[in-house]
Amino acid sequence: MNIPIENSNTKFYKLGIGLLFLIMVMLFTLFGLNDIPENKIFLVFVAIVGGYMAMNIGANAVANNVGPAVGSKALTLTGAIIIAVIFEASGALIAGGDVVSTIKKGIIDPQLIANSELFMWVMFSALLGGAIWLNLATALGAPVSTTHSIVGGIMGSAIASSGWGLVNWAMMAKIAASWVISPILGGLIAALFLYIIQDRIFHKKDTLEAAKKVVPVLVALMSCAFATYLAIKGIKKLVKFDITTAITIGIGTGIAVYFIVKPLIIKMSQRLSNDKDDINTLFTFPLIFAAALLCFAHGANDVANAIGPVAAIYEALQTGEIAKKATIPLWIMVIGALGIAIGLATYGPKLIKTVGTEITDLDQGRAWSIAMSSAIVVIIASWLGLPVSSTHIAIGGVFGVGYLRYYLYQRYENEIEGVKAHHVESINKKLNKWDNKLVKLEKEDKKTQLLHKITSKKQELETVQAGGKATFSKKEQKKLNDIKKRQYVRKGMLTRIVMAWLITVPISALVGGIIYLLCKIFFI
Repeated sequence: MNIPIENSNTKFYKLGIGLLFLIMVMLFTLFGLNDIPENKIFLVFVAIVGGYMAMNIGANAVANNVGPAVGSKALTLTGAIIIAVIFEASGALIAGGDVVSTIKKGIIDPQLIANSELFMWVMFSALLGGAIWLNLATALGAPVSTTHSIVGGIMGSAIASSGWGLVNWAMMAKIAASWVISPILGGLIAALFLYIIQDRIFHKKDTLEAAKKVVPVLVALMSCAFATYLAIKGIKKLVKFDITTAITIGIGTGIAVYFIVKPLIIKMSQRLSNDKDDINTLFTFPLIFAAALLCFAHGANDVANAIGPVAAIYEALQTGEIAKKATIPLWIMVIGALGIAIGLATYGPKLIKTVGTEITDLDQGRAWSIAMSSAIVVIIASWLGLPVSSTHIAIGGVFGVGYLRYYLYQRYENEIEGVKAHHVESINKKLNKWDNKLVKLEKEDKKTQLLHKITSKKQELETVQAGGKATFSKKEQKKLNDIKKRQYVRKGMLTRIVMAWLITVPISALVGGIIYLLCKIFFI
C-alpha cells in the first residue's frame, strides 16, 4: 500500500473540509432549529463539539475495521474509505436507534447530579474531553477505544462537578478488565484461525485441492459468526435477539452460505495454481464482506459516543429534566454519521496504515483471521456479559497473527537446525577422519599433492560447518532471534499502542475534568 507523504497543501485541504463541516453544523443548529428558544448558543457549541467528536471517531476507530483488508491488499485505500464511509453512515442512520443512553456504560447515576444545568455542563465537558484525547491519539498514530474515551470524559467531568462518590467504580473495574480481556481474546482467536489456514491448506502438498475443501467451510463459519454478530450488535437497536436466537440465525446462515459458496470456490480454483498468493485470493471477497459488516456494526454502535451527550443535552434543554434515556432527533444522527464519514475520509488513512502495515505484514488469510476474531469475541463477550472494546479486539488480533507467524517460523527454524545438527555430526566424523590421514601423511612426508587436496577438503568441510548454529554464542543467537522477531511483530508499535490504551481513560478524564472546571469559572 502506497500512501504519499502529506504536504502542507493536503493538510490545509483536510483541515478546511473539517472546518467547513463544523461551520455547517453551527449554521444549521443556529438557524434551522426553532424548538429551543433559550440557551440556543449553548446548543450550538454542543452540536459543534459533537461533530468534532464524530470526526475523531471516524479518523481513529474505523481503521480497525478496514486496516487489515488494506494491509493485505484485498482493498485499496480508496476502496476501503468508500466502503467504510457508506457502511459506517448506513449503520449509524439505519441501525443507530431512536433512543440512546445518556450515560455511557452506566458509569455514573445521573439522578445524583444536582440539576439539569449541571448535568448539561458535565456532558459537554465529557464530550469535548473525549474528543481532544481522540484527536491527540490519532495524531500519535495510536488506535484507541472511542468508548473508553467518552467514558473517561464523563468520569472526569462528573468527579470535578460532584466528587468521587458519583462514579460507579464496579463498572469502571469491569471496563479496566476489558483492557486485558479484549486484546488477549482477539489475539488468541485470530491466531487459532490463522493456524487452521496454515495447517489445513498451506502445509498440504496440494494446497489448491486442500483450499477447495477448507475455504468453503471457513467462509460458512464466517457467515455464521457475522450473522450472529449483526443480530447481537449490529441491529440490536432495531430488533433485540437473545444469544440463543442470534446463534440459531447464524448457524442457519452459515449452512446456506456453504452450499452457495462451495461451487463458486471450485469454479474460481480452476484459474488458480498451488502458489500461496493465488490461494490467498480466495479470501479476498469474504474479507471485503467482513470489513463492510464490521463498519456497519461500528457505525450503529459507536455513533452514540458522539451523539449520545448531544442528545442528552438536547433532551435536558427541552424538558428541563435529566433522563437516563434520550430520544435522538434525525438532525443529531445525521451530524454523527456525516462526522464519522468526513473524519474517516480526511484523517483516517494514517490509522489505516498503522493497523494494516505497521504492526505486522498481512495477507488475505491473516486479515480474514483478524476479522473473524472481531466477530467471535463480541459474541463470546455478549454471552458472558463481558464489556469488551472492538478496537482492542482488532488490534489484539493483528498482534496475535504476528506472534503466531513468529512462532511458526521458530518451529520451522528449529526443525531445520535439527537437520543441520545431524549433518554437522557427519561433518565432524569426516573431519576427524581427514585429520588422522593428515597426521599420517605429515609424519611420512609423502604425497604432497594428496596433502594439498586433503587440506582443501578439510577447509571446505569447515566452511560448511561454519554455517551451523553452533558457530554463534548464546548472546549472538539472542540478538539474531530479536532481529527475526521484529520482522514479524514491531515491538515498538505494541508498546506505543498498549501505553495509549492504558492512559485513555485517565487522560480523557483529566481533560474532561479540567474543561468542566474552566466552564464553572467562566460560564456556570
